[in-house]
Amino acid sequence: MARFFSSFFVLAILVNFSLLPFRVESQTSDSIRNTWLNRFLTPASSFNKNRTWVLGSTTVVGWAGTMSGLYFLWYAGFPQSKMHSFNDNSEWMQIDKCGHLMSSYYMGLYGRDGLRWAGVNRPISTWLGGSYGTIYFLTVELFDGISEEWGFSWGDIAANTSGTALFIGQELLWKEQRLTWKMSFAPTSFARIRPELLGSNLPENLLKDYNGQTHWLSVNIHSFLPEHSKFPRWLSIGAGYGASGMIGASSNPTFDKAGNPYPQINRFRQYYFTVDVDLWRIKTRSKVLKTIFSAIRCIKIPTPTIEINSTGKGQLKFYGLYPIF
Repeated sequence: MARFFSSFFVLAILVNFSLLPFRVESQTSDSIRNTWLNRFLTPASSFNKNRTWVLGSTTVVGWAGTMSGLYFLWYAGFPQSKMHSFNDNSEWMQIDKCGHLMSSYYMGLYGRDGLRWAGVNRPISTWLGGSYGTIYFLTVELFDGISEEWGFSWGDIAANTSGTALFIGQELLWKEQRLTWKMSFAPTSFARIRPELLGSNLPENLLKDYNGQTHWLSVNIHSFLPEHSKFPRWLSIGAGYGASGMIGASSNPTFDKAGNPYPQINRFRQYYFTVDVDLWRIKTRSKVLKTIFSAIRCIKIPTPTIEINSTGKGQLKFYGLYPIF
């Protein structure tokens, strides 16, 4: 089960869209400031009890609903056991752990924004909202821990905590996110070999085919320069990590259930270096564009990229645009 939920970056994206109203900036024009909708969307300048109740109740109901649905739709169909742990750190060449980190990072980011919308002060919103991801996924790990089929994964906990630390640490140090975690995806041919494991269509591939995922740490250059610098605010550099050749979790199987041989595939890691674009840092008067740019900030925009992989030959590749479909 931990493997499935390592792709919960999808949940982080959904949380992103659900909290988009909370990201509307308070510096709005006088022509729309007085509309009811804009007043609702604008973050409160001080603690707002009504908004806090709305946000708190929505969070609790959402958490209880998703956890209840998860339990009855998935875990209830498998035998349970005493709480136990399971070491899955060698699976999927740690791409799944990158998914955990990303999910926790973005749930913290948008959790903080939700609290700021309710007028909660910066320290509390940073620590409490920033911890949403770790708190949420702890429940999932507890479900895993009492299921005979899986187990409590300390590796997942470490990845979740790392995502939370990446967000909160930057808020405490810089009061902004200079380092951003992103992801890109491109379909691969491996899913056709084991569609029951890696997915039989694009939405399933996005969740299950780790061969197609690349995770990036993007570093914004302007954030480290003097404020008056003319260096483009939206231009960053990034380092990426991916893996390929995986048709099994820890190793590739030799035969399928019918006894037919699988092709022999070499598993290897991929390392990337790239220039990156932070669209959400581009100055625009359009609230629509600001909202869209904020919503897709977790997606790596295709740009020129260099790849070095671990095939044993130190193979070097250059892409005019990566990822390319």
